[in-house]
Amino acid sequence: MTEVFRIVGLIVGVAVAAAGGVIAYRALFLEPSAAVVVTDSEIRELPNTTRLLWGLLMLVAGMALAFYAARRKPL
Repeated sequence: MTEVFRIVGLIVGVAVAAAGGVIAYRALFLEPSAAVVVTDSEIRELPNTTRLLWGLLMLVAGMALAFYAARRKPL
């Protein structure tokens, strides 16, 4: 029974990590900027920081779950 949970944990962990990576990538490079900072010398666009942080959190959590499920001996 524990083997089934390990396999499911590995699959879910990889899926969550992949989704988090896609969300973080889209927040940085593809989606419109959340804010524009205009100064005397330049104009900068800032990414959607909240979406970026949630994506990175999902990426790290998914990697941790997949790593934990892939270990032979439980911690």
